[in-house]
Amino acid sequence: MTRIEFINFLKEFKTDFEQNKDNWENKSLEDFLESMIAYTEDIQGYYDNMKLNVNADEPTWENFMTILKGASVYE
Repeated sequence: MTRIEFINFLKEFKTDFEQNKDNWENKSLEDFLESMIAYTEDIQGYYDNMKLNVNADEPTWENFMTILKGASVYE
């Protein structure tokens, strides 16, 4: 994923929040950031359980995207 693709993802992510707020677990910035911290701590387990060959310690645009998506629903 390129930086431009990540920017496009962010635009779509924002639109999804605006249009589907009821489907998001974390609607406030405080809740979202707390969830983002927790999801980032647990993301390697997600990658391993899904049998994805991804090292969460290597920052990529894809990792950032996955963390943001996860934080929108993670409790």
